[in-house]
Amino acid sequence: MARLFVIRHGNTFDKGDTVTRVGARTDLPLSVSGREQAAKLAAHFAATQFAAALCSPLSRTRETARAILSARTDNPALFIAPFLTEIDYGPDENQAEDQVAARLGPALEAWDVDGTPPPGWLVDPAALREGWRTLLRRVAALPDDATALVVTSNGIARFLPDVVDAKPEGLDRKLKTGAWGELIVTPEASDLLSWNQRP
Repeated sequence: MARLFVIRHGNTFDKGDTVTRVGARTDLPLSVSGREQAAKLAAHFAATQFAAALCSPLSRTRETARAILSARTDNPALFIAPFLTEIDYGPDENQAEDQVAARLGPALEAWDVDGTPPPGWLVDPAALREGWRTLLRRVAALPDDATALVVTSNGIARFLPDVVDAKPEGLDRKLKTGAWGELIVTPEASDLLSWNQRP
């Protein structure tokens, strides 16, 4: 049995900033509040020794993961996994959120409810689900009682609940910034114990 923490990176905008739809083509660093979130995550997981750690190539996930791993000297090197890179929001990439909502209307709700990509977005839900299945198989192969860390973005994390064997009732597929999901993974099954937890 292994444990897996899937964490969304910290904020890339601060209060008063114009919030935009940040995808794969917009490589923003953590904002001031995002660095504070990463520090809180590091403090929360300071007692946790990770056996494996993965994140996307994007700065916001690398900064968050490195903050968490820096809390201990016995944590593993951080592995960059392209599968974890945020999706490409097509014509909505780096556009203000109110403009995105106005353009997409009900299509944005379908994305939030069942992961149906709106028109123009470059995302392959089947491939993302298979990526998560592969990752879960690899975590299941870790030694007993090992703990793995994954830091990614919301567009990727939201497909994980689709492939687990058990999850909390009424789960909101959106993973908030600086929040995590916790899973127990065995070769036979994966159980999503919690979602959207914060320090």
